[in-house]
Amino acid sequence: MSEDYCTIREATTPPKADGPPYAECVLCRKPTEYPESYKGITLCPVCEWQEAQRTACSG
Repeated sequence: MSEDYCTIREATTPPKADGPPYAECVLCRKPTEYPESYKGITLCPVCEWQEAQRTACSG
């Protein structure tokens, strides 16, 4: 097996919005950087960073 212990999964992120209205964060309900019209999970910058910390490889 040549798989690394920590593999980086390609994440799909919604396009950044040019201006309001912004989508709400699914965790804290604060405005995100993404357009309100985006269908899917959107996180504000703080929750996005915290989620990255939780899922980061600790090996």
